[in-house]
Amino acid sequence: MFSSRRKSSESEALVIESSESLSEPAQIAEPAQIAETTNEVPKGEEVFAVVMIGSRQYIVFPGRFLYTQRLKDANVNDKIILNKVLLVGTKSSAYIGKPIVPNAAVHAVVEEHGLNPKVIVFKYKKKKNYRRNIGHRQPNTRIRITGITGYQDSPVATLDS
Repeated sequence: MFSSRRKSSESEALVIESSESLSEPAQIAEPAQIAETTNEVPKGEEVFAVVMIGSRQYIVFPGRFLYTQRLKDANVNDKIILNKVLLVGTKSSAYIGKPIVPNAAVHAVVEEHGLNPKVIVFKYKKKKNYRRNIGHRQPNTRIRITGITGYQDSPVATLDS
C-alpha cells in the first residue's frame, strides 16, 4: 500500500556520508549516524486520508492533486476545507472514523475547473432508420491537497508490522 521511495534530499545525504566513510576507514561510528539520519522522514509526507466528496470516496495525500465532481461554490484559487474525513492513516497507525474522524480536516486549493473527455451516446434502432449521435462532457474540478490536520485527538488503531 505504501511506496518505499526515497526523497532526493535523503539520497543525497546518503551519498555524502558514504563518500566520507570510504575516505576514512578508521571511523566505525559513522554508519550508525547514517542509519539515524535515514529514519528522519517529515511527518507530513507519510500521512494519507480517505475523504468523501459528493457521494464518492477519494484517498488523498498532501501535495498531490485530485479530479473530483464539479464543486459549484468554489472558484479558482479558493481554499476549501473537506471535513468528511473517514480515515486518516500513517505507516504505523490509523485513525478510523465512526463514520467520520472528529475534528479532522483536509485542506485543499481549487486549481481549475474543466471537463472530462467526451462520452459518445449513440442511439440506434434497426430497420427504422433511427440514429442519434450525442456527446456529453461531465464537468470536473481539480484540487490540490495542502494538508491534513486535526486527527491527533482521535483514538489510534496501531498497525502490526
